[in-house]
Amino acid sequence: MKDRNQIIVYGGTGFYGQKIIEKLVAKGQSVKVVTRNSENAKKTVGDKVEIFQGDVTEKGTIEKSLKNVSAIIICLSAMSNKLIRKMKAIERDAVLEIMKQAKKANISRLVYVSGYEIRKQLLDELKILEFGEIKIEIEEKIRQSDFNWTILGDAPAFEIFFAFTSKGRMTVPGGGLNAFPTVSPEDIGELTAQVVMRNDLNGKRIKLTGPKAYSFPEVARLMTDISGKRIKHMTIPLFMLNLVSFLLLPFTPFVRYLYKSLKLLNNFPKDLAENVPEEHKLLRELFDYEPVTLEMEIHRRIKENNL
Repeated sequence: MKDRNQIIVYGGTGFYGQKIIEKLVAKGQSVKVVTRNSENAKKTVGDKVEIFQGDVTEKGTIEKSLKNVSAIIICLSAMSNKLIRKMKAIERDAVLEIMKQAKKANISRLVYVSGYEIRKQLLDELKILEFGEIKIEIEEKIRQSDFNWTILGDAPAFEIFFAFTSKGRMTVPGGGLNAFPTVSPEDIGELTAQVVMRNDLNGKRIKLTGPKAYSFPEVARLMTDISGKRIKHMTIPLFMLNLVSFLLLPFTPFVRYLYKSLKLLNNFPKDLAENVPEEHKLLRELFDYEPVTLEMEIHRRIKENNL
């Protein structure tokens, strides 16, 4: 007989989703994941997870996948070259359908993984509203609902710093001079797992971040100090990526979204960056975990010869 108290993770095979599932399984939770490819999913999440094969953009898949489920985690993302054209269907329409079907199934606990903080005014000023408008809409729908909901504002992963670093150079469109929050995927997994298992966080929006906000030049210096090898920070004009993204738009919209994300990081609000230590302090008070710091991640990559 199947467990009737499963936690379902929509987006469980994604970058953060894998870590969330790993931490839930480690805590002895019964977990289900929805995927289009069960064989690939099994390689990703292991054999201790129930794998439900189907397309999350289809109503039938959502309806059937919610059987025996007591709590829902939504961390769906179409931010990849393969899925970007289906962003509205995956990140908006599917989420609204999940909420609708969950209500029919009398499932009350809902955890939604969103962006760190989404300010419509800033997106308007930068003319990149479409970069965050779906999450703004979904968060508002959740706030208006009667779910036992918690919204998690995830900072970008540490990976963003390493993605622009190669052969002793950190080459960043726009320079990345503004500090912004980042976090370890391990922490995202641990904190999300703890959140969904608690019932005292209803109606809260919690920002998930590491202990400190960093700019790209600061991280280049940190990498240099820890590794003993000079990592040179270099700036290339952001407009160059803007131009390339326009040229590639008919072929791949993903580069356009990459440009918008970098434009946002290059204009990250100073007050949000300054508040990162306080937000992290709140996490340490709310949850029982030992955070992974950026310094620890750099040391790990050096040890594995990945830096």
